[in-house]
Amino acid sequence: MLTARLPKAQYLLADKAYDADHWRTQLLHLRIRPVIPNKKNRKQPHAFDAARYKGRNVVERMFGRLKDFRRIAMRYDKLAQNYMAGLCLAALICFWI
Repeated sequence: MLTARLPKAQYLLADKAYDADHWRTQLLHLRIRPVIPNKKNRKQPHAFDAARYKGRNVVERMFGRLKDFRRIAMRYDKLAQNYMAGLCLAALICFWI
């Protein structure tokens, strides 16, 4: 079985839908800094790193390009190992083009 150990997250980049105090306190409890812009109706706005938030666009575009591959979007592969291989191949093709 393919298991990967991910590094501990330092930041969580999310959109305005996740701008809630309970999300922020949970993230801070886990020692993860939230990078979430404030909603328009927020009474007490929080500061956030706008420069770091711009990097979120790159990640969203990458997932959008990977979803162009039907095999990845529809999850035809039942085994995680086969799905990961297809995902790596699709990422390589996206990088190459």
